Amino acid sequence: MTYSVKLDRNADSFLDKLQKKEALRIINKIEQIKENPFRYLKHYEGNYYKLRIGDYRALIDIDFENKILIIRILDKRSRIYKK
Repeated sequence: MTYSVKLDRNADSFLDKLQKKEALRIINKIEQIKENPFRYLKHYEGNYYKLRIGDYRALIDIDFENKILIIRILDKRSRIYKK
């Protein structure tokens, strides 16, 4: 039940702006959820799911047919829910 992961352009540019240590922590967590994503994800508004990574949050859209996790938004917890 392994899912593949795609980063939206906005999420990818956010990772590029982070310090290397923080970016690696987020990437490692994303890699970890591939095997069993619903252990870590909680339903959010609409079709989104949210992933908690320390002070950061990822809003994820899931393509159930093709088993793809599409990371739409990555940001700090204080800002992400305002978007």
